[in-house]
Amino acid sequence: MTPSTSRTTLTVNGREHTLAVDNRRVLLDLLREDLDLTGAKKGCDHGQCGACTVLVDGRRMNSCLLLAVALDGSEVTTVEGLAGEDGEPHPLQRAFLERDAFQCGYCTPGQLCSAVGVLAEAAAGHPSAVTGPEAEAGEPAPLGAAEIRERMSGNLCRCGAYPRIVEAVEDVVP
Repeated sequence: MTPSTSRTTLTVNGREHTLAVDNRRVLLDLLREDLDLTGAKKGCDHGQCGACTVLVDGRRMNSCLLLAVALDGSEVTTVEGLAGEDGEPHPLQRAFLERDAFQCGYCTPGQLCSAVGVLAEAAAGHPSAVTGPEAEAGEPAPLGAAEIRERMSGNLCRCGAYPRIVEAVEDVVP
């Protein structure tokens, strides 16, 4: 290893990887260029569009902003890892297909990972800016269309498939 690299271990989609990583390398580039996981897209490279959204230790994050070495020991799930072990698509993936919740498909991987994060956050009782005062602290937050739109607002869709994306997420709300 050179002085500008660090030994980093990440579990990506259930598989452990130990790599010598340039200390300046962001997770998105590591996923796409080193691990050949090209689902997460490089859209704005500034954390503003959400095309690079992945799950890190179960929380949705913009991988273009995360230094890979800072995630040593973390578990990362990309869109490629959402399907079940048997290859069965994640319920959100099926709902996106059934609702035609994508057009060009560029933002879809980030939208899917973000939606998985939204469901987990709401189930854990994390409020959003539109969560009503009647919501009980620590109880699952109800996910209606307005709540989903607010929580998904960090993921842009250049084609404008937002109504279908919201419907697809609503379809899988428990």
